[in-house]
Amino acid sequence: MPVTSECNAAGDRRTRVVDYIVEHLARRGIRHVFGVDGANIEDLYDAAHACPGVTGVVAKHEFSAAAMADAYSRAGGGIGVVAATSGGGALNTIPGLGESFASRVPVLALIGQSPATTDGRGSFQDTSGRSGALDGDALFSAVSVFCRRVLTPADIVTALPQALDAAMARGGPAVLLLPKNIQQAFIEVRSSEVTAGVARRVGDVGALAELIRKVDGPVTIIAGDQVARDDARVELETLRTVLHARIATVPDAKDVAPAETSTGVTGVMGHPAVGVALAESGLCLLVGTRLPLMARAGLEEALDSLPIASIGSAPPYLPAAHVDSEDLRASLTLLADALAGFTPRVPIAEQVSPGELTPPVHAGSGVRYREAMLTLDALLPQDTDILVDAGNIGTAAIHWLPARRDGRFLVALGMGGMGYSFGAGIGMAFARERRTVVVAGDGAFFMHGMEIHTALHYRLPITFVLFDNHAHAMCVTREQMFFRDRYSYNRFGPSRLGAGLAAMFPELSSIDVTDIGELPVAIKAALDVEGPSVVAVECSADEIPPFTAFLTNTKEH
Repeated sequence: MPVTSECNAAGDRRTRVVDYIVEHLARRGIRHVFGVDGANIEDLYDAAHACPGVTGVVAKHEFSAAAMADAYSRAGGGIGVVAATSGGGALNTIPGLGESFASRVPVLALIGQSPATTDGRGSFQDTSGRSGALDGDALFSAVSVFCRRVLTPADIVTALPQALDAAMARGGPAVLLLPKNIQQAFIEVRSSEVTAGVARRVGDVGALAELIRKVDGPVTIIAGDQVARDDARVELETLRTVLHARIATVPDAKDVAPAETSTGVTGVMGHPAVGVALAESGLCLLVGTRLPLMARAGLEEALDSLPIASIGSAPPYLPAAHVDSEDLRASLTLLADALAGFTPRVPIAEQVSPGELTPPVHAGSGVRYREAMLTLDALLPQDTDILVDAGNIGTAAIHWLPARRDGRFLVALGMGGMGYSFGAGIGMAFARERRTVVVAGDGAFFMHGMEIHTALHYRLPITFVLFDNHAHAMCVTREQMFFRDRYSYNRFGPSRLGAGLAAMFPELSSIDVTDIGELPVAIKAALDVEGPSVVAVECSADEIPPFTAFLTNTKEH
């Protein structure tokens, strides 16, 4: 029988390293650890079982577990924690950690390792880097802001707080490589241990306020997902009001500005009005975004003609007057106060409707993307959280499906990994404990859709809306447009995902929809289910999505 200590026990005592880890996480308010169990991480799950405040969640795949942790963090549940065993389990986390690294999402990865006593001696799943073994430090350092192999039991007392602080301060994954014998070892823990995190950096906004006061023209704000992570929506709206500014959002921050005040989404999946607003502006102010290519494509000419200012945790990719801030709530408040009484030198233009891109007409079979998104918009309650996957379906949702007034809208564009939304929806549901809607294509489903069973196991309130176009549809579109439609490697055979999932999981509410007239009834029924539900929608891989790169020289399909 493993020896465990009581979670959050007081006083000086001896405890296992894994119990120390779980207790420290609990004291920091972390309630869930996502992962896949295995021999070299099982002791951590044993510690979680002994701690009433922490739930160990077992996913079907480590990529999905990393996506759960990523979305948990983005949704405000506290830092997301992913745990994986050694070998293939450890390697499976890397794509998910790569998304968190590229999108600057704080995540803690606890990666089991074979016992340190066997390093370099041909042990199973050795990633010590010794004697020609795979070097786990090198691998994980490339997708993290902090990586450390814990070599002695006592090291965990400093390594764990340092990892958590690095993830929060720098924005990104922190990785601890934990040999099994280290996890099982005992250490002395003192009751005086401090668990508070480091103070977050807030830059001087004085020069930025002076720059804005001198602007000869309206200000357009482009807001990013750091606004959501820092819970700074109210402060952003106050600043927008002070500046009499128009506001747009990058695709993965669609929920940080109310639809009634937003000019729309920027970039390749965005709205025409954003370019119009920038063309009429005297300054573009970036808030909490580095403005990567997906968020600025199509706007380069307008941005090149404008001075750009920035406030956030990292400088943008474009030249800008930047103020460093790890706490946008504090920084935006300071900036709004510094600009009290600000009056634009020229009257601000009227708020404009975002408008729409116009894909070519598609006359084939299946439900149209736009009609489906408008149906969802009409039916989803205002407190619904929305998770969107990559591909043509994600493009359609970003363009046509507004964020809910009181809900989050997440899409992973750091690496754009297909299948992210299935794990992420679970992380979101655990963090926010409300109805979550996952919008994904069949290509994404075939990669990581078995996490629907994880949602069923934990009875989570998630509705999966699966768009089945029997293809990697964005790849089909590229074959048609850039390779003259001479062949296709990217079409699948027919499937009935709704019926198939209903047969696999008898407790799951799951249905197929082949006509737009059936969709409202199906969605309403799915939202009323207490636990998870699935609506699979038949659509067409030959429909062109609202993606600017595809809307030139297109023919009608």
